[in-house]
Amino acid sequence: MGVVGGTYGVRILTALSPDGKSGLADGVAPAYRNRSKLAVLLCPDIWQQIRGKVVVDFGCGEGEEVVELVEHGAAHVIGVDISQRWLDRATAVAAERGVADRCTFVQEWSGPANADIVISLDSFEHFSDPAAILRVMDGMLAPHGRVIAAFGPTWYHPYGGHLFSVFPWAHCVFSEAALLKWRESLPGKSPKTTFLDAGLNKMTVRRFEKLIDESPFRFAAFEPVPIRKLRWAAHFPLREFTTSIVRCQLVKRGPGNP
Repeated sequence: MGVVGGTYGVRILTALSPDGKSGLADGVAPAYRNRSKLAVLLCPDIWQQIRGKVVVDFGCGEGEEVVELVEHGAAHVIGVDISQRWLDRATAVAAERGVADRCTFVQEWSGPANADIVISLDSFEHFSDPAAILRVMDGMLAPHGRVIAAFGPTWYHPYGGHLFSVFPWAHCVFSEAALLKWRESLPGKSPKTTFLDAGLNKMTVRRFEKLIDESPFRFAAFEPVPIRKLRWAAHFPLREFTTSIVRCQLVKRGPGNP
């Protein structure tokens, strides 16, 4: 991908960011300060959509959004996450907020296909096999159900390299090997052989569109949300470089949803 690599590339990265901080990390938290992440990232009427419904939060982390969904009227919310440590924390948060009876936390889905809505926040750029995840989501949903998802930044966003984004498009300037070697040299970081091992699948806008075309779903709504300052350029052929997040709703293919 990038052209600057080897020992020279690692030395430059270390000089630029000896502590591993990235431009992306500096700007993420303020975007949700005193605001609901669900309301910011998803559809404006998200609270109306989930009221009285069975909802799955796929990749629920520490459960804040699960609790928030229940507090806004969801009948029951199932939080799914691979980390048992986060699920234990999520269970405690639900108990502290008095909504434990309407929340369930699991590492794997084992229930019937009866969910009305599956919500996915900031996850599709991290799944090691996003096509398989879509099949899992399909198995969770009732025939009328839908996926409401938002994720980003996408791969060609200035900070699409996430924690590898020392400066805008650093992940396109430096080689994958150099970036991984730099991160490995930081305190507490374990060796990784690919970006995928580090939790990034290089998801682009076009790749996501193709992924859905080949999935059990179709788009009911699709919006590549542009970077605010680059909105004027947010069209082909610059869409990949000017998209901030992808926001979409997916419904099942079939007789009722052609």
